[in-house]
Order: sequence, then structure tokens, then C-alpha cells
Amino acid sequence: MTRVALFLLLLFLVLPTLAVAVQTIPSIKVKAPPMLDGSIKDPAWDSAPLTSVKDAVAGVDVLLRSVYTDDSVYFQVLFPDPAENSYHKPWIWDDTSKAYAEGAHREDTFVIKWNLENHDVNLSNFSDDNYRADEWYWKANRSNLAGYADDKLQILSGENVADSTETISTTGKKRYLQRLSDRGEPPYREVAKPTEFSGPLVNRYESNVPTGSHADVLAKGVWNGGLWFIEFGRKLKTDDHLDIQFLPKTGKKYLFGVSVFSLYGNPLDQSQPNRYGMGHISEPLYLEFR
Repeated sequence: MTRVALFLLLLFLVLPTLAVAVQTIPSIKVKAPPMLDGSIKDPAWDSAPLTSVKDAVAGVDVLLRSVYTDDSVYFQVLFPDPAENSYHKPWIWDDTSKAYAEGAHREDTFVIKWNLENHDVNLSNFSDDNYRADEWYWKANRSNLAGYADDKLQILSGENVADSTETISTTGKKRYLQRLSDRGEPPYREVAKPTEFSGPLVNRYESNVPTGSHADVLAKGVWNGGLWFIEFGRKLKTDDHLDIQFLPKTGKKYLFGVSVFSLYGNPLDQSQPNRYGMGHISEPLYLEFR
């Protein structure tokens, strides 16, 4: 069975959940954690049900499931993508000028976005609600090389502050979005543009050992046969007060959303196959520990 056929079969099995307006993703307690290698075959996932979530902007159905241990929580993500985009702005050799220039390649991305408020909000970048959100931003080139997701803080408000991007809400209000990186070194670093020929394409980024809160979210994705398989893992609690903190024994539900392709706040560019710049989020979801 091909990966695409397997995805369609899994989607068929979870189709009854599509009728639910606000879906709850159960996280199931397991003794042994999954290996974060982008594989669907890890037995640690067997006890967790799959839920289908619609990303209306990307036009795809995303399958999600979650497990947790005494100290960590894990997510498996599956979605169809006809092409693997695993380079981001690489250096491309121009034989005419005998020099490298920035390529048009843009990496695939996937976002899990957590509400940090003590009440429910609309987590879209075009929301009328003010909110803070913990964003786990997996990037097929930059963060995937090292096996992490970028850990960021998003703040949406009506206040025009430094380094914010103006957006317009769905009701026509001016909104301002801040996207702040967590403390520490990110899991990638930029490679300087080569001055001499070293191949037709040179990756612009290389893996880096992240530090501080940048090292909180592990993530590994593998593209195969028209599907992305991505696994995330993070400690239930971190030492960063700007992170979402999970307390499984309290019975609390955690509001979040997912997005397949987004660069937040920029207009839609139809020339990009992965629809960068949309900034929307999926239907609201709740994580519940069981």
C-alpha cells in the first residue's frame, strides 16, 4: 500500500469526527515514548486515535494524534503534499554571472499554535481578539535539519508596537502582530553565500545545536510518497514562563490550532505552491489528557 493510499484509508476511518464543531484531541498515557523520526510505524502511537482536522486555507485534511508520558507530550501529524519542498532560499549558481544568487525555493512548514490566555480566543492572525500564543513552528529545511521546531511567542493586539506587522481583522479592524523568538540559539544558522563554485545548489542553512528555550520543542518530519509525517515532542513543563505548561492531572483542556502553510500577515502569493503568507489557523481544537 502506498503512503497516499494509507493516508486515504486513515482519513476514511476518522471521517465521523468531521461533524464535530470543536474537536478534542485526546492525549493517551503511554509507558514508552515514540522515537521522533517521522515514522508512522512506532508502536507508541497504536493506542492513540487519529482525528481529522481541516485546514481550509491549504485545502488539506490533517491527521493528528497525541500521547504522553510522565514528563513529556508527543504529537504525530500526517498530511498530503504532492511535492517535497525541503530547501529555503538556497544559493543557486548562475553560469552567466559566474556567481550565486538566492533561489526561489521555499520550505514546507507546519505550525501548532497554543492559546496562552485564561479564556478562549480566535487564534487566527486576523482575529478581533487580543491574545498571546505559544507557537511551535516546524520548517522542512531550517529546523528539520537539527530535529527541532522553532519555539516562538505570538502577540496580537490593537497596539502598534515596534517590530509588529499590521493586519486587518475579518471585521475590518487594524490589528498588530508580534512574532518573537524564544531565548537562546535557534536550531539552524545561515551559511554565507559562496564566492566560488561548489555545486549548482548550496543549502543556505545548516543545523545548529539550539540553546535555552529554543531547544524545548523536538520535531522531525519525513516526506514520502506524497505525504508529510511529522512528530513533535516537548516536556510537559518548561522553565520558560512564556511557554504553554501542561498539567495532565488537572483535567484542563488546552485550546490550540494547526496550520500547514503560513508566514503570517503577508498577502497571498499564488505563485508559491505552498501558499505562504496566509496566516490563518485551523478550526479550534482542544487537547485533553486521558
